Amino acid sequence: MISSLRGRALHVDGDQIVVEVGGVGLAVAVAPHLAAATDPDEQVFLHTHLIVREDALSLFGFETREELVVFTQLLGVTGVGPKSALGVLSSLGVSQIAQAVAADDDAPFRRVSGIGPKTAKLIVVQLTGKLAPPASPGRPRAGVAPDVATQVAQALVGLGWNDRAATEAVASVLEDASDADRSSVPSLLRLTLAALGPARKEHAGG
Repeated sequence: MISSLRGRALHVDGDQIVVEVGGVGLAVAVAPHLAAATDPDEQVFLHTHLIVREDALSLFGFETREELVVFTQLLGVTGVGPKSALGVLSSLGVSQIAQAVAADDDAPFRRVSGIGPKTAKLIVVQLTGKLAPPASPGRPRAGVAPDVATQVAQALVGLGWNDRAATEAVASVLEDASDADRSSVPSLLRLTLAALGPARKEHAGG
């Protein structure tokens, strides 16, 4: 795994920097603002994540370790690929992502190009409890507690549903649930079970 790079920027183009390391030029996908702030021949240091596929090796680079961590967390969300994850980070940044997840607010994610309403909700649900607290504390939140959705999804898995079905069901129910139901594990679990009931045979199991 290539976890970091230090070298000279050979070329900068839109959302990519070619970094010379030991005489080899490595193309690294980065946020557009980082590419715009980097000049050719400038020495750069990037935290990196390598995506290995059958037909390609792709490097993604970040200024800070925190950005890299959030990127890898986003990759674990159903329906979010590396380009989408980089787009979320580029548009929002680490702090705003943490604030949106902590506030159970999927609106910022829905405004990111390529992220639909369902994926935006899944980002909030699946990252709840996994991110560091927001750097700047905001107003006390009134909606769902930070781990309510996660606890409900885990309970569903314990009852026999697979992880994906459980997570998507919770995300769907959250859209129409009242504030009281969204902040209560028993209430949210009851609503999700009711929604899943007819599909038990189809979605239960691994």
